[in-house]
Amino acid sequence: AGRSLSYQELKDLKKSSVLHIDVRERWEIDRFGKIPASINIPLGELVEALQMDPTEFKEQYNQKMPSKSDPVVFSCLAGTRSKQALGFAMSLGFS
Repeated sequence: AGRSLSYQELKDLKKSSVLHIDVRERWEIDRFGKIPASINIPLGELVEALQMDPTEFKEQYNQKMPSKSDPVVFSCLAGTRSKQALGFAMSLGFS
């Protein structure tokens, strides 16, 4: 089930095999920097990305596509878009 994480919880999670998806726009990443070991999939691309063929996903995002049971964390700037991202992912069957 979806819930909010503190930065420390995220850091602890990232020591394990959690996929961290940053759903900010590319210009925001360029301007504000990216969180280490996260991948950027802007919110507008997310639904399409999560339904891609795994090979295509890896080519585009240089990262193994998460399976529906894998732990995934979404982040954005203020929390609004990551909540939307979570909703999208859950509606596609991600747990």
